[in-house]
Amino acid sequence: MTANLLEETMDDLLRSLLEESTGDLVVVDPTESVIESLIDIGADAEELPTLNVLADDRLLKDVMDDFLVAADAADLVDAERMTLRELDEGADNTLFVGEDRLYAIVSADEHVAALAADDEAFIADAYDTYRTRWADAPSFNLRTPALSRIRSSLDDDIGEPVRADFDSVLDSLETARGDGDGLDEVTISLLVAAKNDVLLYDISKWGEDVGIASKATFSRTKTRLEDMGLIDTEKVPIDVGRPRLRLKLGDDRLRAAESDELASVAYRMLN
Repeated sequence: MTANLLEETMDDLLRSLLEESTGDLVVVDPTESVIESLIDIGADAEELPTLNVLADDRLLKDVMDDFLVAADAADLVDAERMTLRELDEGADNTLFVGEDRLYAIVSADEHVAALAADDEAFIADAYDTYRTRWADAPSFNLRTPALSRIRSSLDDDIGEPVRADFDSVLDSLETARGDGDGLDEVTISLLVAAKNDVLLYDISKWGEDVGIASKATFSRTKTRLEDMGLIDTEKVPIDVGRPRLRLKLGDDRLRAAESDELASVAYRMLN
């Protein structure tokens, strides 16, 4: 008989649950913390059951507004270790449904539990029901490119030093939403480019090609950062056409910052 699981944190509970599971799982009506934990665990795990996530589309959009979460999720989707589909009707609790086990996630005080069902026929019916709902549900449109693709293309198209600084900045962040709670991916890309004297044309073309944002978005963000003193530009003549702009950091505090400090210094200046 499958045992109940009890842990102090959601991360610990989900790790225990996934270690107990084999095959694929349908994850029904997860909370924001469950989705974020699953993506975080999946990004680091070598082996993981296939996670077929059925979630409210508005909740998914909110979670995926964080570039750090969305880029890791895109890696899992690309690797076919996770699917994201839109749930038309919620469940009473978050459910993890496999062919031979079913858990309901319940939080209480300082603990979180996965309560296991023990009726084999009920588990089989639940799996068939939610597997069918998953199969019929529309896929969630995850617009963010996979982090592995971002890193490899940044390495190839812009250069290894820029990719290394980009990684260092991301590692220093807890969130990358750009809504007053961290920096967004375009701002991060421009700051790292400015730290390395990259042309605006090159970083914006890379960003558009890889799927981060359009050239116009990069240009608007550059103008905002330039107006606020975070970035400077200098004209670089070319053989034909208008000069291109080389990005440079526009403040001594940023120029003195190490890569892992760049985001925090920029965030303080923006706020």
